[in-house]
Amino acid sequence: MIPFIRTLPILFLFSLFLPVSAADDPKEKKAEEKKPLKTPDPVSKNAKITIAGKEIPYTVTTGKIVLRDDEGEPKASIFHVSYVRDKTENEPDRPVMFAFNGGPGSSSVWLHLGILGPKRVSLPGDGTQPMTPPARLIENEYSILDVCDLVFIDPVSTGYSRVEKKGEAKDYYGIEGDIKSVGEFIRKWISENKRWDSPKYLCGESYGGIRAAGLAEHLQNRYGMSLNGVVLLSSLLDYRTLLPAQGSQLSHQVFLPAFMTTAHYHKQIEGDREALLKEVREFAFGEYTLALLKGTAISEDELAVVSGKLEKFTSLPADFWKRKNLRINPSEFRAELLREEGKVVGRFDSRVAWDATNSEADFATYDPSYSLAIGAFSTAMLSYLVEDLGWNEEEHYEVLTSKVHPWRYDSDNRVVNLTDRLVSAIRDNPKLEILVMGAYADLATPPAGVPYSFSQSMSFPKPLRDQISYTYYEAGHMFYLNPPDLVKSRADLVEFLKKN
Repeated sequence: MIPFIRTLPILFLFSLFLPVSAADDPKEKKAEEKKPLKTPDPVSKNAKITIAGKEIPYTVTTGKIVLRDDEGEPKASIFHVSYVRDKTENEPDRPVMFAFNGGPGSSSVWLHLGILGPKRVSLPGDGTQPMTPPARLIENEYSILDVCDLVFIDPVSTGYSRVEKKGEAKDYYGIEGDIKSVGEFIRKWISENKRWDSPKYLCGESYGGIRAAGLAEHLQNRYGMSLNGVVLLSSLLDYRTLLPAQGSQLSHQVFLPAFMTTAHYHKQIEGDREALLKEVREFAFGEYTLALLKGTAISEDELAVVSGKLEKFTSLPADFWKRKNLRINPSEFRAELLREEGKVVGRFDSRVAWDATNSEADFATYDPSYSLAIGAFSTAMLSYLVEDLGWNEEEHYEVLTSKVHPWRYDSDNRVVNLTDRLVSAIRDNPKLEILVMGAYADLATPPAGVPYSFSQSMSFPKPLRDQISYTYYEAGHMFYLNPPDLVKSRADLVEFLKKN
């Protein structure tokens, strides 16, 4: 899911507990600190699933991999769930995909139980309606387990992953530390499971795209591990595409096509959507850009023309756009689009429209699409881990946590942008393929962002630009909650995996 951004409301309240010493005697305390880490043994189970009409036997393993310092002391433990199809005689090495979500602060539950794994959360209809608790898991006949093994990673402090006694939180709660720790996990998993000869893929959703871009370069440079593919699912590479700031117009340009597709879905504007998409994209990065760049120097005549076109693409009145100086953020749009109906539209999925809690508010006061998903996925994950997979811990499984904040973006007074790291990985590994999966109803990481980021990488060798393919879906950030999009996503992923 989407990164935690300073302007977002806090998702959870957390209780803080003071550490309590197990012994008053300093010698006993020192001895206790030297005790070896008791890591639970991995738990493996055999299972079967039918995909594309074929029965797929597999082994699912839950466990932790411990990251250690140079003296062998535990720094962190990373929880994961892996699915490996049982081999048949003379079967070649299968691809393996490492999957993670974003946040920062999110576990991998969304990719795990939403799209890739052999089990998925059952939601009613097209994924825009609330379900009756408790959540249920069903077989995911659209999993890619038939063609690719899967490893779901919970970064440090998410899920059951934790900083251990000899580790420090600051080493993991930031872009560089996060990339290094997940990279070390991948190296160790590959070595322990003897998979160096397997084709290797990453799949990152939301902030996971930032992580995947950094990992593609890091794994290559640090371990000599060349990847076969990277999937950017509802992702971003450059924070300027999301965060408006004085003098920076990019987020307004990037969000405008998503405003249009949202207004079209809710029947606030009419016309052929594909034709409108082509038109609004040209306008967003053409006439609209020039108008924004003029700032207060824009003429009244031009202001009238541009605001009129913004009304055409969004249904929001031209006078509203004029009052807002041609600039609105997604939260304003979500509150305004269906204001007359007393509805607010979702951020993660703008198809979702529920009753507004304050019909007079200038900004959306909550995200109904988040409310729709969080309880279902949390319940389903805990039920699955404990009752089906046999893994249980006293600590809480952190589906989403604020413990990783404040997050260190390590940008040296620059906006975070990892596009060139991924471009560098492609340059040094010309067989690396990239699949960008965007969603029309995504007002968290709008689909125009990643294509723009790649187009602005002047160091990207032209012959290698065809290594990137784009595909789009009807729903929102977690488009796989919409059954037709789930079907399409499997087909797109299978085709992508066949490229190498």
